[in-house]
Amino acid sequence: MEKTDMIYGTRAVIEAIHAGKQIEKIMIQSGLVNDLIKELINIAKEKKAPYTFVPAEKLKRLSTKNHQGVICLLSSVSYASVEDLIDKAFSEGREPLFIILDRITDVRNFGAIARTAECAGVDGIIIGEKGSAPITSDAMKTSAGALNHLPVAREKDLKKTIRLLRDSGIKIVACTEKASKEIYHIDVSGPVALIMGSEEDGISDALLRDADDLAKIPMKGKIGSLNVSVAAGIIVYEVVRRRLK
Repeated sequence: MEKTDMIYGTRAVIEAIHAGKQIEKIMIQSGLVNDLIKELINIAKEKKAPYTFVPAEKLKRLSTKNHQGVICLLSSVSYASVEDLIDKAFSEGREPLFIILDRITDVRNFGAIARTAECAGVDGIIIGEKGSAPITSDAMKTSAGALNHLPVAREKDLKKTIRLLRDSGIKIVACTEKASKEIYHIDVSGPVALIMGSEEDGISDALLRDADDLAKIPMKGKIGSLNVSVAAGIIVYEVVRRRLK
Protein backbone atom coordinates (compact mmCIF):
# COMPACT_ATOMS: atom_id res chain seq x y z
CA MET A 1 0.00 0.00 0.00
CA GLU A 2 1.38 3.42 -0.92
CA LYS A 3 1.99 6.14 1.67
CA THR A 4 -0.36 8.45 -0.25
CA ASP A 5 -3.20 6.08 0.64
CA MET A 6 -2.85 6.78 4.37
CA ILE A 7 -3.34 9.67 6.79
CA TYR A 8 -1.89 9.47 10.30
CA GLY A 9 -3.08 11.06 13.52
CA THR A 10 -6.45 11.96 14.97
CA ARG A 11 -6.51 15.66 14.06
CA ALA A 12 -5.28 15.01 10.51
CA VAL A 13 -8.05 12.43 9.96
CA ILE A 14 -10.70 14.81 11.32
CA GLU A 15 -9.49 17.48 8.88
CA ALA A 16 -9.56 14.99 6.00
CA ILE A 17 -13.21 14.16 6.75
CA HIS A 18 -14.11 17.86 6.92
CA ALA A 19 -12.29 18.43 3.62
CA GLY A 20 -14.53 15.86 1.92
CA LYS A 21 -11.81 13.27 1.24
CA GLN A 22 -13.11 9.85 0.15
CA ILE A 23 -12.56 7.71 3.25
CA GLU A 24 -12.02 4.01 2.75
CA LYS A 25 -11.68 3.11 6.44
CA ILE A 26 -10.57 4.70 9.71
CA MET A 27 -8.71 2.39 12.08
CA ILE A 28 -8.67 3.40 15.74
CA GLN A 29 -6.55 1.67 18.36
CA SER A 30 -8.70 -0.45 20.66
CA GLY A 31 -9.09 0.94 24.17
CA LEU A 32 -8.01 4.44 23.17
CA VAL A 33 -10.32 7.00 24.80
CA ASN A 34 -9.88 10.76 24.88
CA ASP A 35 -11.82 13.85 23.82
CA LEU A 36 -10.20 13.99 20.37
CA ILE A 37 -11.03 10.34 19.67
CA LYS A 38 -14.63 10.98 20.75
CA GLU A 39 -14.75 13.97 18.38
CA LEU A 40 -13.39 11.81 15.54
CA ILE A 41 -15.99 9.09 16.11
CA ASN A 42 -18.83 11.62 16.22
CA ILE A 43 -17.70 13.24 12.97
CA ALA A 44 -17.20 9.85 11.31
CA LYS A 45 -20.76 8.87 12.27
CA GLU A 46 -22.14 12.18 11.03
CA LYS A 47 -20.33 11.95 7.67
CA LYS A 48 -20.90 8.17 7.39
CA ALA A 49 -17.18 7.44 7.19
CA PRO A 50 -16.50 3.77 8.09
CA TYR A 51 -14.41 3.25 11.21
CA THR A 52 -13.28 0.23 13.16
CA PHE A 53 -11.29 -0.54 16.31
CA VAL A 54 -8.10 -2.58 15.83
CA PRO A 55 -5.25 -3.85 18.02
CA ALA A 56 -2.21 -1.58 18.38
CA GLU A 57 -0.11 -4.25 16.64
CA LYS A 58 -2.09 -3.83 13.41
CA LEU A 59 -1.39 -0.10 13.35
CA LYS A 60 2.31 -0.76 13.97
CA ARG A 61 2.40 -3.14 11.01
CA LEU A 62 0.85 -0.48 8.78
CA SER A 63 3.15 2.33 9.85
CA THR A 64 5.99 3.16 12.21
CA LYS A 65 5.07 6.86 12.13
CA ASN A 66 3.58 8.68 15.11
CA HIS A 67 -0.04 7.85 14.27
CA GLN A 68 -1.44 8.60 17.76
CA GLY A 69 -3.54 5.44 17.54
CA VAL A 70 -5.38 6.44 14.36
CA ILE A 71 -4.70 5.58 10.71
CA CYS A 72 -7.07 6.42 7.89
CA LEU A 73 -7.07 4.71 4.51
CA LEU A 74 -8.14 6.93 1.63
CA SER A 75 -10.18 5.56 -1.26
CA SER A 76 -9.01 5.92 -4.85
CA VAL A 77 -12.60 6.20 -6.10
CA SER A 78 -15.64 8.33 -5.38
CA TYR A 79 -18.46 6.02 -4.38
CA ALA A 80 -21.79 6.14 -6.20
CA SER A 81 -25.22 5.33 -4.79
CA VAL A 82 -27.02 2.20 -5.97
CA GLU A 83 -30.15 4.27 -6.63
CA ASP A 84 -28.23 6.54 -9.00
CA LEU A 85 -26.68 3.58 -10.82
CA ILE A 86 -30.09 1.96 -11.34
CA ASP A 87 -31.66 5.22 -12.53
CA LYS A 88 -28.76 5.95 -14.90
CA ALA A 89 -28.90 2.54 -16.59
CA PHE A 90 -32.67 2.60 -17.10
CA SER A 91 -32.76 6.25 -18.20
CA GLU A 92 -30.10 5.52 -20.83
CA GLY A 93 -32.19 2.65 -22.18
CA ARG A 94 -30.04 -0.22 -20.92
CA GLU A 95 -30.98 -3.37 -19.04
CA PRO A 96 -28.75 -3.01 -15.98
CA LEU A 97 -26.04 -5.53 -15.21
CA PHE A 98 -24.43 -5.27 -11.76
CA ILE A 99 -21.91 -7.34 -9.83
CA ILE A 100 -22.35 -7.63 -6.06
CA LEU A 101 -19.16 -8.67 -4.24
CA ASP A 102 -19.73 -10.35 -0.89
CA ARG A 103 -16.59 -9.99 1.26
CA ILE A 104 -13.98 -10.10 -1.51
CA THR A 105 -10.88 -9.21 0.52
CA ASP A 106 -8.00 -9.64 -1.93
CA VAL A 107 -7.15 -6.35 -3.65
CA ARG A 108 -5.84 -8.19 -6.73
CA ASN A 109 -9.05 -10.17 -7.11
CA PHE A 110 -11.10 -7.00 -6.74
CA GLY A 111 -9.00 -5.19 -9.34
CA ALA A 112 -9.20 -8.08 -11.79
CA ILE A 113 -12.99 -8.30 -11.41
CA ALA A 114 -13.28 -4.54 -11.95
CA ARG A 115 -11.19 -4.78 -15.14
CA THR A 116 -13.39 -7.55 -16.53
CA ALA A 117 -16.57 -5.73 -15.48
CA GLU A 118 -15.55 -2.52 -17.23
CA CYS A 119 -14.61 -4.37 -20.42
CA ALA A 120 -17.95 -6.21 -20.37
CA GLY A 121 -20.00 -3.02 -19.94
CA VAL A 122 -21.18 -3.78 -16.41
CA ASP A 123 -23.12 -0.83 -14.95
CA GLY A 124 -21.44 -0.95 -11.56
CA ILE A 125 -19.90 -3.01 -8.78
CA ILE A 126 -21.62 -3.10 -5.39
CA ILE A 127 -19.63 -3.92 -2.24
CA GLY A 128 -20.35 -4.08 1.47
CA GLU A 129 -19.02 -1.43 3.81
CA LYS A 130 -17.31 -4.05 5.97
CA GLY A 131 -15.18 -7.01 4.97
CA SER A 132 -14.27 -5.80 1.47
CA ALA A 133 -10.89 -5.15 -0.10
CA PRO A 134 -9.79 -1.52 0.31
CA ILE A 135 -10.04 0.41 -2.95
CA THR A 136 -6.64 2.05 -2.77
CA SER A 137 -4.02 2.74 -5.44
CA ASP A 138 -3.12 -0.98 -5.44
CA ALA A 139 -6.67 -1.87 -6.52
CA MET A 140 -6.56 0.89 -9.13
CA LYS A 141 -3.34 -0.52 -10.61
CA THR A 142 -4.64 -4.09 -10.65
CA SER A 143 -7.78 -2.94 -12.45
CA ALA A 144 -5.55 -1.44 -15.19
CA GLY A 145 -7.36 1.86 -14.69
CA ALA A 146 -10.84 0.35 -15.05
CA LEU A 147 -11.87 1.88 -11.73
CA ASN A 148 -11.51 5.32 -13.34
CA HIS A 149 -14.52 4.44 -15.49
CA LEU A 150 -16.50 1.82 -13.56
CA PRO A 151 -18.84 3.07 -10.79
CA VAL A 152 -18.56 1.42 -7.37
CA ALA A 153 -21.31 1.61 -4.73
CA ARG A 154 -20.46 0.85 -1.09
CA GLU A 155 -23.47 -0.20 0.96
CA LYS A 156 -23.84 -0.73 4.69
CA ASP A 157 -26.43 -3.53 4.31
CA LEU A 158 -26.23 -5.75 1.22
CA LYS A 159 -29.50 -7.48 2.13
CA LYS A 160 -31.35 -4.16 1.90
CA THR A 161 -29.51 -3.38 -1.32
CA ILE A 162 -30.64 -6.66 -2.84
CA ARG A 163 -34.23 -5.85 -1.92
CA LEU A 164 -33.86 -2.44 -3.58
CA LEU A 165 -32.48 -4.05 -6.74
CA ARG A 166 -35.31 -6.58 -6.83
CA ASP A 167 -37.93 -3.88 -6.27
CA SER A 168 -36.41 -2.10 -9.29
CA GLY A 169 -37.05 -5.15 -11.48
CA ILE A 170 -33.52 -6.57 -11.33
CA LYS A 171 -33.08 -10.34 -11.00
CA ILE A 172 -30.58 -11.52 -8.37
CA VAL A 173 -28.39 -14.47 -9.42
CA ALA A 174 -25.99 -15.93 -6.85
CA CYS A 175 -22.97 -17.68 -8.35
CA THR A 176 -22.11 -20.63 -6.12
CA GLU A 177 -20.96 -24.23 -6.29
CA LYS A 178 -23.97 -25.02 -4.06
CA ALA A 179 -26.28 -24.44 -7.03
CA SER A 180 -28.02 -27.35 -8.73
CA LYS A 181 -28.13 -25.63 -12.14
CA GLU A 182 -25.28 -24.43 -14.32
CA ILE A 183 -25.15 -20.80 -15.46
CA TYR A 184 -25.91 -21.96 -19.02
CA HIS A 185 -29.37 -23.12 -17.90
CA ILE A 186 -30.32 -20.03 -15.88
CA ASP A 187 -32.49 -17.27 -17.32
CA VAL A 188 -30.27 -14.18 -17.29
CA SER A 189 -32.31 -12.17 -19.76
CA GLY A 190 -33.37 -8.72 -18.64
CA PRO A 191 -31.84 -6.70 -15.79
CA VAL A 192 -29.51 -8.84 -13.64
CA ALA A 193 -27.29 -8.49 -10.56
CA LEU A 194 -24.70 -11.25 -10.10
CA ILE A 195 -23.44 -12.06 -6.60
CA MET A 196 -19.86 -13.34 -6.28
CA GLY A 197 -18.70 -14.61 -2.89
CA SER A 198 -15.72 -14.49 -0.59
CA GLU A 199 -12.45 -16.26 -1.41
CA GLU A 200 -12.72 -18.14 1.88
CA ASP A 201 -16.31 -19.38 2.11
CA GLY A 202 -18.27 -18.10 -0.88
CA ILE A 203 -21.54 -16.20 -0.61
CA SER A 204 -22.99 -15.82 2.87
CA ASP A 205 -26.11 -17.86 3.64
CA ALA A 206 -28.12 -14.68 4.25
CA LEU A 207 -27.47 -13.44 0.71
CA LEU A 208 -27.96 -16.89 -0.82
CA ARG A 209 -31.44 -16.99 0.68
CA ASP A 210 -32.25 -13.62 -0.90
CA ALA A 211 -31.22 -14.65 -4.43
CA ASP A 212 -33.82 -15.35 -7.11
CA ASP A 213 -31.67 -18.07 -8.64
CA LEU A 214 -28.43 -19.95 -7.95
CA ALA A 215 -25.95 -20.71 -10.73
CA LYS A 216 -22.72 -22.70 -10.89
CA ILE A 217 -19.88 -23.15 -13.36
CA PRO A 218 -19.33 -26.79 -14.45
CA MET A 219 -16.15 -28.22 -12.94
CA LYS A 220 -14.57 -31.09 -14.86
CA GLY A 221 -11.20 -31.31 -13.12
CA LYS A 222 -10.06 -32.47 -9.71
CA ILE A 223 -9.94 -29.00 -8.11
CA GLY A 224 -13.31 -27.98 -6.70
CA SER A 225 -13.35 -24.25 -7.34
CA LEU A 226 -12.04 -21.40 -9.48
CA ASN A 227 -10.39 -18.17 -8.42
CA VAL A 228 -13.22 -15.70 -7.84
CA SER A 229 -11.96 -13.22 -10.45
CA VAL A 230 -11.82 -15.96 -13.09
CA ALA A 231 -15.28 -17.21 -12.10
CA ALA A 232 -16.65 -13.66 -12.34
CA GLY A 233 -15.23 -13.34 -15.85
CA ILE A 234 -16.89 -16.57 -16.99
CA ILE A 235 -20.27 -15.64 -15.48
CA VAL A 236 -20.30 -12.04 -16.71
CA TYR A 237 -19.39 -12.94 -20.26
CA GLU A 238 -22.03 -15.65 -20.35
CA VAL A 239 -24.58 -12.90 -19.65
CA VAL A 240 -22.96 -10.72 -22.32
CA ARG A 241 -23.01 -13.61 -24.83
CA ARG A 242 -26.75 -14.11 -24.29
CA ARG A 243 -27.42 -10.41 -24.74
CA LEU A 244 -25.57 -10.39 -28.05
CA LYS A 245 -27.91 -13.00 -29.54
